[in-house]
Amino acid sequence: MLRRNAFRLPRHPASVGLARHRVRDHLADWGHGPRDPALEDAVLLVSELATNVVRHGPLQEREFEVAVTALADGSCLIEVSDEGQLEPRLRLVGEWEETGRGLHLVENLAAAWGVWSRGRHGKTVWVLILAHANP
Repeated sequence: MLRRNAFRLPRHPASVGLARHRVRDHLADWGHGPRDPALEDAVLLVSELATNVVRHGPLQEREFEVAVTALADGSCLIEVSDEGQLEPRLRLVGEWEETGRGLHLVENLAAAWGVWSRGRHGKTVWVLILAHANP
């Protein structure tokens, strides 16, 4: 079974925490346990993507959208959409730099990730998190 929920949040730093809580709640409602690594990864990655929108999104943009889809095999897809045209890119980060590691985290935790253009309406950054086999 496929379950999806999407919601809009204001482009404000407090929305990062709200995005984490809403994704956690939706995945928990759909059967992901509190110690499920896929749930933990989804919460961490939505936090990174929402933070990118809040920090780097278009100044005139008031809201952004978060969508979480739970797939039948326990995997999940996270999507964060904004009105910005600039696609996020991995960059080299110096040892002492305090920012710039978010996409490296996405690259290491997600099974796949990418950007879908929404034309003049911006972009969607998505991540696929695979279900982890129980040991």
